[in-house]
Amino acid sequence: MTRPRDFVERTFRSWDGATIAYRFWPPGRAAASTRSDGSEGRSARSEAGRAVVLFHRGHEHGGRWQHVVDALGMDDVAVFAWDARGHGRSAGERGAAESVSALVKDAEAFARHIRDAHGIRTEDTVVAAHSVGAVIAAAWAHDFAPPLAGLVLATPAFRVKLYVPGAVPLLRLRQSLLGDGYVKSYVKPRLLTHDAAEAQRYAHDPLIFRQIAVNMLLDLHDTSRRLVEDAAAIHTPVLILSAGSDWVVRLDAQRQFFDRLSSPVKDMHVYPGFFHAIFHERGREVPIARMREFIAQCFSQPAAEPCLLDADAAGHTKSEHDRLRAPGGHQYAPLRWGMRTLGRLSEGMRLGWRTGFDSGLTLDYVYENRPRGLTPLGRAIDRAFLSSVGWRGIRQRRTHLEGALRDAVARVQARNRPARLLDVAAGPGRYVLEAVRSLPQPVTAVLRDNREENLAAGRCLSDSMGVPGVSFARGDAFDARSLAATTPRPNVAIVSGLYELVPDNARVRTSLGGLAEAIEPGGYLIYTNQPWHPQLELIARTLINREGQPWVMRRRTQAEMDELVRDAGFRKISMEIDRWGIFTVSLAERVAA
Repeated sequence: MTRPRDFVERTFRSWDGATIAYRFWPPGRAAASTRSDGSEGRSARSEAGRAVVLFHRGHEHGGRWQHVVDALGMDDVAVFAWDARGHGRSAGERGAAESVSALVKDAEAFARHIRDAHGIRTEDTVVAAHSVGAVIAAAWAHDFAPPLAGLVLATPAFRVKLYVPGAVPLLRLRQSLLGDGYVKSYVKPRLLTHDAAEAQRYAHDPLIFRQIAVNMLLDLHDTSRRLVEDAAAIHTPVLILSAGSDWVVRLDAQRQFFDRLSSPVKDMHVYPGFFHAIFHERGREVPIARMREFIAQCFSQPAAEPCLLDADAAGHTKSEHDRLRAPGGHQYAPLRWGMRTLGRLSEGMRLGWRTGFDSGLTLDYVYENRPRGLTPLGRAIDRAFLSSVGWRGIRQRRTHLEGALRDAVARVQARNRPARLLDVAAGPGRYVLEAVRSLPQPVTAVLRDNREENLAAGRCLSDSMGVPGVSFARGDAFDARSLAATTPRPNVAIVSGLYELVPDNARVRTSLGGLAEAIEPGGYLIYTNQPWHPQLELIARTLINREGQPWVMRRRTQAEMDELVRDAGFRKISMEIDRWGIFTVSLAERVAA
């Protein structure tokens, strides 16, 4: 019998400082050195240059992967398996987290840790994930668009079998009335695997927690629905391994996800008679062998990355945009009528009808988030308007923008350079002014906009807030020559909420080219994106933009937006996304020509 492959236990600090535990199987069979404080010594750095990263299923922990690591037999590849937040030896309340989005951010932090601490690029990494872990991995691939070599999703929990009729609405009602609680897993070990010995191991594993927080179960449902709906955004090579007799999750959702993938290399295998715990089933050597074959292929024959610079001319977001521009949406007629009549009692809706719901003034009103209106009914309508998921996402985007701005300014000032900001389409600039006022060291800023009413509102706001060093200038964010001529030359530029309003990539590339000329090498660009929106059709059928036309937006996948920025001469450093997956905020560095 082959001796189990040696591993060492490590931890890393995630995005919020939480301690996440993981197992590391170094290439070769020798374990890495461990310092007395548990950190990695120099000899723990991998020289293999390739990695397999494993995400366990719900309730479990990274130690459950040992037999899979042994069976893979890929001793020349570094292997990592985390204990997800709230599981195993990682920090956090058992079976709980703030949201699925928090775990997705943990995955991004884990990849950066592997890159920095072990010297392995994300491009040389294949992720293999099981059940709930597969949803986390798929969400990471969708939301952050990491350049993974491949992705293995085993029995992904895109649709959990809850069996109780109306379980999801009932859980939402329970959450609203009683707050967060727990749901105990109904799945007995004998329904996970036909292997009696493995069922016993599962039943007696002290690190397995058999409950899940209600908010996590609901968030898993919502995230999975989004991923299945928008799987076309994923271009990573994907292998799906499914169980033919799965008591835990539905196979049809996995098929829908697979069919919609844009991956140039994709394959799906359904194993008849297998229960959900596919890597602990009788006959598990068959799916493990297929996984080994796929991983080897990803490393030896990397799939060509698709060019997304022309995704505005063809692709699923282009088709969606064309559909929304076409006549239709008659079911929205009553809502549209109501918003144009009673809706005008709301101050926010009245402003939107006057200036456009995408205008800088409307955005400033959303940021302020103070319901107003004519009569108590108008204030109630305004409260509902400001509480829509899109506007909540906008306010979260603002928080992420402020964090990215502080990060960029700190990076510049760490080089003993004065920070010079440029916002190319600031509107009234409320969030920039508040962020500048909160910075520990003074900065100068130029806030540009193409509408004089926005600039006038910004000047009044700046005077009332007493923010020094800020000037306002009229300018076109899509005029490359004007951007390139900005003085003083900025070392931090912001383009927020603008490219989301422009469907064609030619204008965006022109704008980014001007910013690349404007920003000095080593400077930073903060940019936003809207890879998904749950109310896209509702907005297109009921609201107007600043030109008085239907507000029809074309989404860009994060991979597309990142490629546009990379093509202009920037290197992405970090990214944040709201818990609903609607808006992203990224920080990129201007690389030398």
